Amino acid sequence: MNDNLDTPHDEGIDKLTFEQAMIKLDETVRALEAGDLPLEEATSLYETGMELARVCNEMLGATELKITQIQTAYGDQMQFLDQGFAEEE
Repeated sequence: MNDNLDTPHDEGIDKLTFEQAMIKLDETVRALEAGDLPLEEATSLYETGMELARVCNEMLGATELKITQIQTAYGDQMQFLDQGFAEEE
């Protein structure tokens, strides 16, 4: 098992990059799937995994919102440019 997994109460989880959180989540899942952990440790790892999944999901949601905002902001400009090229032809 990897001893550097954050605990759910570790405020450092919220400071991880998406990639770091995904790596830690993958490590957590692998440790749980191995099945050779005492119940208390498995429960703690499960809680850590859920916290990591929450953080990843929030990051993905924020990124999706940002992409939507960018598409909205620049979409009108791109349509205008497309219309300009169509008129030139």
